[in-house]
Amino acid sequence: MTGTDKSIPLTPAPGPVVILVDPQMGENIGAAARAMLNCGLTELRLVNPRDGWPNERADAMSSGALERMPPVRVFASTAEAVADLHYVYATTARPRDMVKDVFTPRSAAEDMRQRHDQGERIGILYGAERMGLINEDIAIASAVITIPLNPGFASLNLGQAVLLTTYEWLMSGDKTAGQQLVTGDTPTATQGDMDALYARLEGALEEHRFFRSPEMKPTVIRNLRAMLVRARLTQQEVNTFHGIISALTGKRLT
Repeated sequence: MTGTDKSIPLTPAPGPVVILVDPQMGENIGAAARAMLNCGLTELRLVNPRDGWPNERADAMSSGALERMPPVRVFASTAEAVADLHYVYATTARPRDMVKDVFTPRSAAEDMRQRHDQGERIGILYGAERMGLINEDIAIASAVITIPLNPGFASLNLGQAVLLTTYEWLMSGDKTAGQQLVTGDTPTATQGDMDALYARLEGALEEHRFFRSPEMKPTVIRNLRAMLVRARLTQQEVNTFHGIISALTGKRLT
């Protein structure tokens, strides 16, 4: 699934720095970069990548993300990679014998957003594919992020872990409506449009003896209105409905 528009310019985005510690496979670095850019983050740092840097496999797997991001910085140690940051989160699936705040990705994102808005520079540490972060790296971090997963199978690859955490960062500042009706070029019908449709429909039904039981007519009309309100018709759809009534009754709307 792709949705890349290279005509949209990218500038370095403020937000958490993603730091991959001892990454082993170039493909996973590329997948992490792709996930970052999906979520609006552009600053990637590497600590001792096993196969060196640059990496052709990372470039290929990133689907163009790396070429649209600032140059990746490479460090010899985790301490050097986080030296300019104010607050660092370590991602780990295993409990460690350290006293630290433990966040879910969602609660961490809210905490990150508050710190970011206060001017703090934030980083997220991700460990090597085979064993994750070592204790010495976790000790450097200010807090821990643990992703709640199926306890019987909690295995994530590096790209997935980056996507899950950075997506929550994106959502913490997103203002997109949870649900919206996309109507294209036609607006939704006004209450006046709907009232006119109800009246015409009721008249056509009355004329063609739809209401066999007069005492049930108010209930039927109320249910029809409720059904049409629930449909949230557009003006074009109301016009189409009038056309249907005209075709069935042989009378045009005047």
